[in-house]
Amino acid sequence: MKLVRRRSRRAAFTIVEVVVAMGILLVGMSAILGLLTFGAAMTRNAALKTAGASAVEAIVADLEEGLFPIVKDEQTGEFVVGAPQAIEGRAVPGHPGLTYSARGVPDPDDRATPGGALRWRVDVEIRWVTSGRARTRSFSTLLLRQVPFGERLRREFIDGETLAPQTKKI
Repeated sequence: MKLVRRRSRRAAFTIVEVVVAMGILLVGMSAILGLLTFGAAMTRNAALKTAGASAVEAIVADLEEGLFPIVKDEQTGEFVVGAPQAIEGRAVPGHPGLTYSARGVPDPDDRATPGGALRWRVDVEIRWVTSGRARTRSFSTLLLRQVPFGERLRREFIDGETLAPQTKKI
């Protein structure tokens, strides 16, 4: 008796099955890579927004410290807080490559304050260069005409500028 072995036709994968499986794998990998690049773009966007917010906070803190000069009143001879001086191209503290310019305008609703407006609208323009192109963004903030306590102490003890008593209350 002779044993006949039968070969099964389904013992291996056909070329069509291999191509279909590779196509499914390719589509799945493309979808995963697309999600990874989308996630990387969202991470970069969030990092840029965080850096922008901290730059704005640094600019506002710098403006609060040095926007309003202490000037000598010609009538009384005392030092008082003067109108803001325009700032052009000042470096943003803690953010290399960023510069800003600022201009103050008195708040039109604040006309009753003696000695000039107490509230000032400050328009700020931030500049930087990326990919060889200059970029700018602008924002406005409302600041009070005052010199912070620490800056007053520094100016008084280092520069010798003592503010008038009525200005110290502001």
